[in-house]
Amino acid sequence: MSDFNNFNNPQVAGLPKHLRQFIVDQHYEKYTPVDQAVWRYVMRQNYSYLKDVAYYPYIKGLQRAGLSIEYIPDLQTMNDNLGKLGWGAVTVDGFIPPAAFMEYQAFKVLVIAADIRQINHIEYTPAPDIIHESAGHAPIIADEAYNSYLSYIGSIGAKAMFSARDFELYEAIRNLSILKEAQNVPEFEILQAEEKLSHISAHMGEPSEMALLSRLHWWTVEYGLIGSLDDPKIYGAGLLSSIGESSSCMAENVKKIPYTIDTVNYAYDITKTQPQLFVTPTFENLIDVLEQFADTMSFRRGGAESIAKAIDSRNPATAVYSSGLQVSGVFADMGKTESGELIFIKTTGPSALAFADKELAGHGKIYHKDGFSSPVGRLKNSLKPLEDFGTEDLEKFNMTEGRETNFEFENGITVSGTIKRITRVADKIILIVLENATVKESSGHILFQPEWGTYDMAVGEKIVSVFNGAADKDAYEEISLISYIPTEKINYDDNTANLHRIYQTVRIIREEQQGAEVLDSLFAELVENYPADWLCAMEILEILHYTRINPDLEQKVSAYLELKKDSEPEHQKLIQDGLHVIANPVTQLITEED
Repeated sequence: MSDFNNFNNPQVAGLPKHLRQFIVDQHYEKYTPVDQAVWRYVMRQNYSYLKDVAYYPYIKGLQRAGLSIEYIPDLQTMNDNLGKLGWGAVTVDGFIPPAAFMEYQAFKVLVIAADIRQINHIEYTPAPDIIHESAGHAPIIADEAYNSYLSYIGSIGAKAMFSARDFELYEAIRNLSILKEAQNVPEFEILQAEEKLSHISAHMGEPSEMALLSRLHWWTVEYGLIGSLDDPKIYGAGLLSSIGESSSCMAENVKKIPYTIDTVNYAYDITKTQPQLFVTPTFENLIDVLEQFADTMSFRRGGAESIAKAIDSRNPATAVYSSGLQVSGVFADMGKTESGELIFIKTTGPSALAFADKELAGHGKIYHKDGFSSPVGRLKNSLKPLEDFGTEDLEKFNMTEGRETNFEFENGITVSGTIKRITRVADKIILIVLENATVKESSGHILFQPEWGTYDMAVGEKIVSVFNGAADKDAYEEISLISYIPTEKINYDDNTANLHRIYQTVRIIREEQQGAEVLDSLFAELVENYPADWLCAMEILEILHYTRINPDLEQKVSAYLELKKDSEPEHQKLIQDGLHVIANPVTQLITEED
């Protein structure tokens, strides 16, 4: 876990402890000279192309977020700059669960994968990396309408119910992305991981709220276009950080569709380029669509259908009574009438009661260690819900502290016992504690009996909201689902370490504008010992082209790259694009924009 050195950023400092568990230190020193060259290549390509098709001025956005084209960003520098925009950033280890990712956005904190893609995945990687997260998301954070949407969809997503199958899918995606970024992984292992992901995807059943909301997030925050169908601009981070797809997505074979609530019906495959993209006319339209979807979610609908989703998730969730009482735990059962009205709800294992997202004193997981159950509904012969009873109402129904009372609900549930305490908050009765209590269904089935101890009866006519996670997460000490699969940490052999030395020497020559006389020997070493490399040769050519210090060597390096371009199809576009940027200097373009 991180040592939180960057917590002078107020957004990061304000993160609750259940989110801090995902944070890791960036360890800037681990980035190799090849990593830095990959960052620089991608960023130069991005600017060369995105200056014409990105929605927000790319360089201006980078600068405001504390990023540069030349170096992988330092997290502290990013936090210093993002803090001025009301945002922050933390580094994590690869994919984190969708619910946690959404909640970070709700707290206005960007989640940045600390690792960077390998050179053989320089155009696109299915694994989250620092190029995608920082160069994709951060440059557009300065746009107020966009960052409002980003935090709002995060707050909605943090409440979305997910299923146990969603976590299986998350694990499968995470595992495949790790394998694809790892070195020397046998092809059969990747094929097995792809088959497992495909199998899980094909047997997900009815998509959960989180799965559907993830689609809206994908087609907007990650792969969104804005403007008109005929002339859209890119704002999605997945496109902004992919030097391959940011170009190919504009082709006619990639269908452009107006962004509406119907977008929720389009699933996506994180490992492949997208066959269609969605275009919103404004960022305000994104919020309108999100509101439409949110109106279908459990946290706004409540009722038996929402409790069923909580049971299906098999993870902590919260049900909110109409009185405002919040019951948090792993939901295991419910009762309902033939018409579908809830009769009672039940959790299993450690549970807690809260009001306004603050745990009630004495009603935490230790006290309710074996679960919690309580009726839902209105009392018989009552003109108002029990939660709205005043002193006179309680007297009329013989419901005062110290008295033996019988609660008869319209749905057939009866609760009898001696009232020990009535808890009222904000003019609402939320909890009644009884001794010697017996709770029965109309069928005579016993739900609670005196020998089980004191009975805490939740008060509320309806369940008005159900959402993912505990109400008071910090008091509940909720540990989110963290993957048991770590990302791979690469150990470099002597041969690779020597390649890093060559890359670093070339960078120093470029930056200090001296020492170019050794470029000839460095290039010869590359050709002899590292025939698969093309990027370092490209950087050598860039120096020679700008300085004109050695025309013969420039011609030799240029011919070498042209030969590789023609003989290595997998490098053809990369080399061609690199040659284009050398001929059309990015530095000059940046100066012109400024």
